[in-house]
Amino acid sequence: MSPISSVARNPWYREPWPWLLMAGPAIVVVAGFVTLWLALSAHDGLVVDDYYKQGREVNRSLKRDDAARTLGLAATVRFDEKHDLVQVTLQSANPEPATKTTGLRLTLAHATLAGRDQIVDLKRTGSGFQGNIQSLSPGKWRVLLEDTGRTWRLQHNIVVGHGALPELTLRPPAE
Repeated sequence: MSPISSVARNPWYREPWPWLLMAGPAIVVVAGFVTLWLALSAHDGLVVDDYYKQGREVNRSLKRDDAARTLGLAATVRFDEKHDLVQVTLQSANPEPATKTTGLRLTLAHATLAGRDQIVDLKRTGSGFQGNIQSLSPGKWRVLLEDTGRTWRLQHNIVVGHGALPELTLRPPAE
């Protein structure tokens, strides 16, 4: 009898080496399906459909900054989280824009999650403007204030933490 035939052999599925060799490709296949599921179920809010149109809007936006600078506009924004209110006081070197404006639009845009953006129409209340907002989640936000005719705008970036929202002073960007 030869020594090779005397060794008892187990079936292949009882040996550790085939399972160890198959584990790597099996993990890759599972990871591929998980990646496919994530790609199909998640919405990427950062993708813009029309890049050219947005590029043209940049020039219009810069003109609105220039208009706010020419009018000498500034605004103070106060958030009242307890009552879900925002109050805006508009100041101007020329009192005409501040007194003639009947409504303002405040846009609160989250830096990465477009689904959390808020557009609030502010109504005149005495010497300022007021509107209702939803609470802001932590993260980076862009605060944009403009008149209803979209002739000027003021903007500022803030970082919202878990504490009280700060009082903001919005001014046109420096030239």
